[in-house]
This record gives sequence, C-alpha cells and structure tokens, in this order.
Amino acid sequence: MGARPLTGRNRGGGWGRRPPAAFLDHLAVERDGALPIAAQIARRLRDLMLAGGLARGARLPATRRLAAMLEVSRTTVTAAVDILTAEGFLEARHGSGTYVAAQLPADRLARASTGGTATPGPTLSRRGTLLARDSPVASTGRLFTPGLPALDAFPLAEWRRALARALRAGGSGLLHLADPRGWPPLRHAIADYVGPARGVACAADQVVVLASARQAVLLAGNLLADPGDRVWVEDPGYPDAHSALRAAGLTPVPVPVDAAGIDVAAGRRLAPDARLAAVTPSHQYPLGAIMTLERRVALLDWARAAGATILEDDYDGEFRYGGRPITALYGLDGGDRVLYVGSFSKVMFPALRLAYLVAPPRLAEAVAQARRAAHAEPPALTQAALAEFVAGDAFTQHIRRMRLLYRARQEALVAAIRRHLGGVLVVDPSDAGMHLVGQLDRAVADHAVVAAGSRVGLGMTALSRYAAGPSPGNGLVLGYAAHDAAAIEEGVRRLARIVEVVQRTRG
Repeated sequence: MGARPLTGRNRGGGWGRRPPAAFLDHLAVERDGALPIAAQIARRLRDLMLAGGLARGARLPATRRLAAMLEVSRTTVTAAVDILTAEGFLEARHGSGTYVAAQLPADRLARASTGGTATPGPTLSRRGTLLARDSPVASTGRLFTPGLPALDAFPLAEWRRALARALRAGGSGLLHLADPRGWPPLRHAIADYVGPARGVACAADQVVVLASARQAVLLAGNLLADPGDRVWVEDPGYPDAHSALRAAGLTPVPVPVDAAGIDVAAGRRLAPDARLAAVTPSHQYPLGAIMTLERRVALLDWARAAGATILEDDYDGEFRYGGRPITALYGLDGGDRVLYVGSFSKVMFPALRLAYLVAPPRLAEAVAQARRAAHAEPPALTQAALAEFVAGDAFTQHIRRMRLLYRARQEALVAAIRRHLGGVLVVDPSDAGMHLVGQLDRAVADHAVVAAGSRVGLGMTALSRYAAGPSPGNGLVLGYAAHDAAAIEEGVRRLARIVEVVQRTRG
C-alpha cells in the first residue's frame, strides 16, 4: 500500500484554533515504506510544529486517542511521542498530558544565528588557514605528472614472489602490530643498502620506517623545534614539506635556491636562529640543482654554530645518469646533525606508501620514541615483502633498469620539446631525477597552461606552484618517467597546441 491520509476526529481539544482535519490531511504514512511508521509520524508532527501548524504550548490528545485517529497501534504513537520528547519538541507534564514545547529547538538555533551573545561556529586557526591553503600535488596517471615512476616496467612477478616469501617466513606474526620503529628485517635491509649506495653509514637501530617523507618532516619538526620556531625551506621547494612544517607549528622561512643549491649566506641573513633546515641537496626539488661541496660545508658549518639540525630529503637519489650517485649530506656530516630521509614510492610504486628516516646515533632513541607516539605504523606485510625485495637482487636490478629507461625517456622529452616548443619552453637535460623544469616565455602564464592541460589529460605542474616566497617562477615541471617515447611525443604536441591557444588568448 502507498501513502494514505490519517483520519479521525479530535474531541479533546488541544490542537489550536484550526479543526483537526487541517492537520490530519498533512499526515500520511507509508505502510510499506522503508522508514518505520513511528519515525514517519514523528517526522510529520515535527514538520507541522516547525511550520506553525501545531501551536507552541498546545496539548496533544492522549496516545490512545491519537492512535485511534491515525489508525495505528498505541505503541507506535508512544514511540513517536518519545522521539519528539527526547528532541525537545514535546514536553510531558505530570497528570496533565503532553504538550508542544513553548520553545522549540529551532527557536534557539534561530536566535543564535541572528546575533546576541552566541559564539560563531568552528573557525580555522591561523595555522589551520595556512594548512587549508596547501594543496599537495597529486600523483595520477596523467602524462607529465611529476614523481610518477614507470609502473609499466615494474617487476610485478618479483614483487609477488617477495610477498609470498614474506608470508611464508612471517606467518601469523605479520597479523600483529609491528615494531613501531618498523619491521626489523626491513630496517636491517635499509641500513645495508644506504651505506654503500648513498654513503649513509648507519645501524638498523638508527632507521625508522614511516608512511611517507612528509611524515618524516612532520616528525622531525615536532621533535627538534618548538611552535613558532623558524625553519629554512628551499624557495622554490616541495609544498608538502612546507605544509608539514606548518602542521608542526613552525614558521617556514623561504631561502632562495640557485644552481649551487640553497643559498646558505641568504639563509644566515634571513633567519640565523633557525632550528631546522629542510633541503634536497642531491637533486633540488623542483629545479634539479645539485648542491656544491662548498655549499654543503657552509650549511653544515651554520648548523653546528647555530645548534640547528638539517633534514635531508633524498627523494630520488637512486636515479643519477652521469657518474656515481652523489654522496648524501649525511655521509659528509658523519652522522652528527643530519637526519636522512628516503622514500620507496618513487623507486617502487606510489601505493607502497613506505619511507624511512635515518637519525644520528645521539637522536636515534628520541626519534624512535616520537615514532612510537605517532601510532601510524605501515602494514607489517608490506614492510616484510619490501624487506625481501630489498635484501635480494631484485631491488638493485630494478634500479639499474630504471636508470637506463628514465634517461632514454628524458632524452625523448627534451627532443620533443625542442621540435614543437622551441623558443617558448626552454628545457635542458639533467644528469638525475624523474622530471625536468621547462622555463616558459613570460608572456605565457604557467598556471593557465596547467589548467588547460588538465582538461586534456596532462598532469604537469606550474613552477609557480612551488614558490615559497613572493617571487614565483614561470615554468612547467614535467615528469617523464612514467610514459614511453611515443606517449611523450604526443603529449608534447598536445602541450604545444595548448601554449599556442594561451598565447593567442592573452594577445
């Protein structure tokens, strides 16, 4: 049956000045509806009260009489009345009956919204406003998305075997919470890898496994600086790192970057008392500069004199195409004032969500305690499988293959840009990384090109997006690792048409 009006006659009064039919015509229940009948009655009576159809202070008929009028059981009506009483729409008076409340909940809400002494609803703090303004660059499957690895060339068969070995070896132990510092075999595998590969000589007890490099920045900010303290950040630099530092209550100080890396002299002038410096010395993000030895020594000298700590994000240090990989700043420091951060998301695949932090020996226990307090351990099975993958030959072989592949794809991108966008977008090859920065003609706004490109499947980002200070650049950050030469060629043709349209529109 469908809806039908509830009929009956009220001889007991209490309905206000209008006859009962004027109200009952508005009341109908769905006998076979999804919502229980008691809830339907409560909702319809509530609507009548809010609309003024039931006057404030009016007495309702007894539940037995109301049930007869509505042709439902008394239990159902009692349940509806109980709902409305609990919500504050009805009030029971001992020995007298049930009445519409003289002051409905909506009355109180209305007064609060129209002034008086009521406080406004939740508002963002100053720090919350800054955090809400940040919009991290998302890793998608779009062409030219920065940081996206070659998923088409990932050794899935080897990864499946690593998962199977981890399950056999770990068994039900993988169903428990892991050591909050990370799965011990994985920490040992990381320590064994970063020593010879990146010059980061460390013990497994210095390694903490995390979900992301951003989490490492947040942990370091919370542990090594107090709210309000100033910290150096690269300008332009990685927005996720900046937002993580703000989330820790710190004040990022943009320090300019040039071809030699972060300008230490400028940092000394801008914030000599900074407690922390977040840098990407092996391949500056996004510009790609490799910090010179002179700058590295100057940065370490400043940190020692200022009592500061350096957070080194080595996000893609494995991918260097000319000569040996650059030794990490941590190795030059000797494990004193540098925290080293590495990530597997770019080396392996983004959904892995595993990174790590290597702390100096004197900070290792404090970092482990801070990690324990964070209560955000990555899944034990994923860690165990990665330990199997890194400890064997599959990991190093994969990196070697990707170096060759990424170098070829970078060459394809540079050649295509010079063919189709020469003079408008200037890009130079790099000896490292998974992306290139193309400098745009000043007449073509990078954000306009990116917005138009997103509508046709291109995922590059605007260089101005990475500005931490008042002088944004004008260019495009173009990832090349995830797509083959044919896709890159077609993407650059598409990009050339977009740039032409943007130029014409501005002209």
